[in-house]
Amino acid sequence: MNAAVRAVVRVGLYTGSRVFFVYEGYQGLVDGGENIKEATWESVSMMLQLVRDRDRDRGTQGHGQGQGHGQGDTGTRTGTRTGGHWGICSWAGRGNGVLLTGPSLSLTGPSLSPGSAKNYPKPELGWGEGERGGHRDGHGDGCGNGHGWTQEWTRGWTRGWMRGWTRMNGWMGGRMEEDEGRISPCSHPCYHPVLPQTRDGGSRLNIIIVAEGAIDKHGKPITPDDIKTLVVKRLGYDTRVTILGHVQRGGTPSAFDRILASRMGVEAVMALLEGTPDTPACVVSLSGNQAVRLPLMECVQVTKDVTTAMNEGRFEDALKLRGRSFQNNWNVYKLLAHIRPPATKSGYTIGRGTPCHLSVTLMGLRGASVTPGLPPTPLTPCFIPQVEEIGWNTVGNWTGLGGSKLGTKRTLPKKYFEEISANISKFGIHALVIIGGFEAFMGGLELVEGRARFEELCIPLCIIPATVSNNVPGSDFSIGADTALNTITNTCDLIKQSAAGTKRRVFIIETMGGFCGYLATMAGLAAGADAAYIFEEPFGSRDLQANVDHLIEKMKTTVKRGLVLRNERCNENYTTDFIYNLYSEEGKGVFDCRKNVLGHMQQGGSPTPFDRNFGTKMGAKAVAWVTGKIKECSRHGRIFANTADSACLLGMRKRSLTFQPIAELRQQTDFEHRIPREQWWLKLRPILKVLAKYNIELDTSETAHLEHLTRKVLVPEATL
Repeated sequence: MNAAVRAVVRVGLYTGSRVFFVYEGYQGLVDGGENIKEATWESVSMMLQLVRDRDRDRGTQGHGQGQGHGQGDTGTRTGTRTGGHWGICSWAGRGNGVLLTGPSLSLTGPSLSPGSAKNYPKPELGWGEGERGGHRDGHGDGCGNGHGWTQEWTRGWTRGWMRGWTRMNGWMGGRMEEDEGRISPCSHPCYHPVLPQTRDGGSRLNIIIVAEGAIDKHGKPITPDDIKTLVVKRLGYDTRVTILGHVQRGGTPSAFDRILASRMGVEAVMALLEGTPDTPACVVSLSGNQAVRLPLMECVQVTKDVTTAMNEGRFEDALKLRGRSFQNNWNVYKLLAHIRPPATKSGYTIGRGTPCHLSVTLMGLRGASVTPGLPPTPLTPCFIPQVEEIGWNTVGNWTGLGGSKLGTKRTLPKKYFEEISANISKFGIHALVIIGGFEAFMGGLELVEGRARFEELCIPLCIIPATVSNNVPGSDFSIGADTALNTITNTCDLIKQSAAGTKRRVFIIETMGGFCGYLATMAGLAAGADAAYIFEEPFGSRDLQANVDHLIEKMKTTVKRGLVLRNERCNENYTTDFIYNLYSEEGKGVFDCRKNVLGHMQQGGSPTPFDRNFGTKMGAKAVAWVTGKIKECSRHGRIFANTADSACLLGMRKRSLTFQPIAELRQQTDFEHRIPREQWWLKLRPILKVLAKYNIELDTSETAHLEHLTRKVLVPEATL
């Protein structure tokens, strides 16, 4: 939440408002005195990497008076939506111009969506979710690694987790592929036949995940100890219980959480300044990739409806009330956890080409493809025809592995059409799922062009974007980018920490990404950089000098350190060495410089929870789409797909995952620089500069508007 506090304070000061901290929650408003202090720009410095409130564990709260841009006082506080609901009910008609705003809620101002439990109805993302998922995935990997050196034991792990949402996302992100005995809501584990099935299939480890409030169909609580007793008594497995507890609440915030909280903090201030005395209190959150504002009272009511539905045993209604994102995750969870390969095959085969991907995606492909009886056949590596059939257990432990288990190459298929066509016929491949970066996109275009000469290529084709550069047209995010972003952010944290003791030091850090400045920009936002140089935003010597002057002025304050990021191909003349030498010369006597080229360390590491979940859902959704296309294009026992919509790219666009014909994406692509012509994250760059205290105009053209929660049943994006 510190990233949100930082954003609210600095954007509030940027707009000309006075900002106050209110400590000890709502009690601080009652007691006053030392519990209310005015915030300054420097008071929120070095907060991004802190997990708890900087000054006091119980948080901060905001107080303000007046309305209008540059006229009012704003502030920040942390807390829960329930407290805000109580405040609105108790203070109705007594506001007298007093506003409470910030990361929680206000009488007439905005509310943010914090909390690792993610127990709010409509907002799909709350900060803390990605961070807590990281800890849970780490513990999941730990259980798996423990299994690695105890192969002589047949062991089951029972783990207690907080909330159903975090349990489900933790399973999808953790390396728990061998766990087929998870507890479905409303079902009792002792009757679940999957544990013996996995043991019969060769598995020596099962992990059962239990939410802290888990109940069975009759409302009876389910505890880890209960499950352990049942497993030991009925199956005779050696079982251990691990309750994670408040370990899930600690740790350094992930890059995802920092960026999310920063965006929500900015949106909260904008909502406050745009509001009037008649504007209802709202919740600020993120839906997909777009900021949204929702009426607080409606969110509270839906939360109460969920509780009522659970108490009355209407579990399906409770799932629907949780929102579309929750339903989609639950459907994927059930698909991969409970459905086993059928005894009979459908006769269709799906091939997977992998120019560059994270292995986690094939976990999603595994569950989705075997469900209708499709034998999966990966093409490895890239488009060079090397074919091998794989089964359910082949990719069982791939979720927590980085890199590509199938190998990577940048070879394009155009030179190998004859060999590829021959292998498609030989192995009876009826569809292709290509997981990769810009080469995967270009290869898909070439395969579509080759359909005119090779009938074997007239099969459904789906591309899943997976590259750390996040430069694939048609998708706001690509698998692997979040992992690289966290690596950069964590490195920047360590570098800033080293500079904190030295004082008056500026670091120049070079990031990857090719011509795409996504990593440099988002890492700058997550790490609190003073500048980020990218290709998409041309700069010259005057801009460099202005940045140096800005840092010289910064050294006069209490914050005597600087961080500058440079995309590796932002400018062929203004290299990292050039910028380092310029800063060193112009800052002589005021600050000294150091440089660091991160290199290929950005491409390594274990996938983050976001990438694991994102890849799993993308893989499952891709195979569901491909399966439908196979049936749609089947005529008289053969498949013939040559329409534009039979070759698509699956990407995240604003609020949903969408399939887009790759032929239509050609016009949206800058092939020379290997980037999309329009990139959503460029609109976040003004936020980076405002938070670094540059005097610029903040673009508010795309701020969110108040939306009302729909009472109709929310339909999942795709039925798997």
